[in-house]
Amino acid sequence: MDSRPGLGVTVLGEAVVDLVQAPDGRFTAHPGGSPLNVAVGLARLGVPAALLARFSTSRFGRQLRTHAEGNGVDLRHAVDTDDPATLAIASLRGDGVAAYDFYVEGTADWQWRDEELSPALTGRGILHTGSLAVFLSPGADRVADALHTARARGALISIDPNIRPGLIGTPAQARARIEHLAALAHLVKASEEDVAWLYPGRPVEDVLRHWRDLGAALAVVTLGADGALALSGTRRFRQPAPAVEVVDTIGAGDAFTAGLLAELSHAADGWTDEDVAAALRYAVEVAAVTCTRAGADPPCREELTGCAGAGGPLPAV
Repeated sequence: MDSRPGLGVTVLGEAVVDLVQAPDGRFTAHPGGSPLNVAVGLARLGVPAALLARFSTSRFGRQLRTHAEGNGVDLRHAVDTDDPATLAIASLRGDGVAAYDFYVEGTADWQWRDEELSPALTGRGILHTGSLAVFLSPGADRVADALHTARARGALISIDPNIRPGLIGTPAQARARIEHLAALAHLVKASEEDVAWLYPGRPVEDVLRHWRDLGAALAVVTLGADGALALSGTRRFRQPAPAVEVVDTIGAGDAFTAGLLAELSHAADGWTDEDVAAALRYAVEVAAVTCTRAGADPPCREELTGCAGAGGPLPAV
């Protein structure tokens, strides 16, 4: 556990089983889902992390719950349900990048009730959500209402759209929802692929400025092997990533988010330029380690060697 004082993080959203296809055609089940991955990543980095998820009581659901508990994630407010677990079928390209097909009809993750979300509304610490939880009905509208309430009560709100085309409507529909959430978020983090799908043809920096103008205190876009770009107020940050041998990229974006939130959680009184630069350096290192092993398997704090690259604020934009 990091000895520095800081904020706890509550992660709200889905826990999914990733069925990853090996080159021989066989599938291996890995715990996954962006919110679950972020919560596990935070716990491994020594940050108090709670996951507010709906766990199926099926064998897959029990596997997901055991994975979270075994990594030290606080599940006291998680919900058990007889609904089936969500499945994601992942196939890997030659460069290790995964493509997904989802089985979501009637599954546990999207059936939120208002009373199940009340533990997220205390107003303490950081509340992070995103991915399918903020798009799929009937739960998405209730999640949005919960974010409004938590923000009003003093929580720091973090959003990652983690776009899954084919499940969330048209880009225009998804863009409207994300912009509604960005207006109440302190942090918006997305991937370069997310931005390209949401805002076709629009430069990444324009999108960062747009999210800033909507109200986000910090807007971040990951650029794969090229690191990350961020905007905080009038300051621009560019952080290169370390070169690693990639096994696959499953969970790398979630590991980045965990690293980012882990560092920012120690700046409870506001994020300075130095805080943001340090968080970006840490996040790219956490993500890089995750890329060197199969599945969403983020590192523990003890495995990290230090901050990578020489990032920091660049001229105002």
